[in-house]
Amino acid sequence: MDMDGVLVKEEHPIPGAAEFLHELQSADTPFIVLTNNSIRTPRDLCARLAQSGLAVPESAIWTSALATATFLSAQRPGGSAYVVGESGLTTALHDAGYVLTDHDPDYVVLGETRTYSFEAITTAIRLVESGARFIATNPDTTGPSPQGSLPATGAVAALITSATGREPYYVGKPNPLMMRSALRAIGAHSENTLMIGDRMDTDVVSGLEAGLRTILVLSGISTRESVESFPYRPTLVLESVAELVGHTADPFGPN
Repeated sequence: MDMDGVLVKEEHPIPGAAEFLHELQSADTPFIVLTNNSIRTPRDLCARLAQSGLAVPESAIWTSALATATFLSAQRPGGSAYVVGESGLTTALHDAGYVLTDHDPDYVVLGETRTYSFEAITTAIRLVESGARFIATNPDTTGPSPQGSLPATGAVAALITSATGREPYYVGKPNPLMMRSALRAIGAHSENTLMIGDRMDTDVVSGLEAGLRTILVLSGISTRESVESFPYRPTLVLESVAELVGHTADPFGPN
C-alpha cells in the first residue's frame, strides 16, 4: 500500500487506517508500505506513523530511496554517486556500499528535498554533462503541503534534463521494478497480492504493470471523476481503507 493519501494525509491519520492495519497484523497478513518520498529513512517514517497513531514496523516500509540503492548496488556494486537529496537517500546508498562524491561519480542520483540548492543542481548538471549516469528516485513533479503543492523530484529532474538533454532513469513508482522489489521483501507473489493507492498515475499503474489487482482509495490525490480520464482502471474504487475494515480476508467480496 501507499502511505500518503492512504494511511496519512499531511501528518494526520486517515480515519480507519489504524483499524485496517490492526486487522492485517492480527491476521498475520504480510504487508508493506511503499512511498516515493525519499527524504526520510524507514526508521524515521516508522516514528512519524507512530506519532499519528499508526503501528507499522520499520521492516514493513519500502521507500524509493531503498529501491534506488538496491537497484544501483545490483547494477554497479561498490560504485559512487553524487546525491541531491536528504538522509533517507544518502543513508540507503551508504548502507548499499556506495561512496558519495562529487569527483567523477558513476551516477548522479536525484531525490527529494525540501531545500533544493541551486549550487547542488548546477553540480549535478555539470557531472551529467561529463558522463555521469542520471538516476532519479521517482517522477512525482509535486508533493503536498498544508500551504499547497511543492516542487518534487520529477520537476527538478526536468530542469536537469532541459539543461543536459539527458533523461533520468526513474526507479520509484510507477516503475514496476519498485513493486517487484517490495514483493520480494515480503516473500509475496503478484497472483495473491493487491496494491492499495491514492494515485492512478503511480500506484494503480505500477500495480497493474506488476500483475497485481489494485484498489484506488479516494482519500488522497485521485478523484472518482479523474479515474475516467485514464486508459486503465483499478480493480476496485473505495472512499478510504476504512471500507476494508472487516473485509481484509476478501476485499473483493460483497461489502
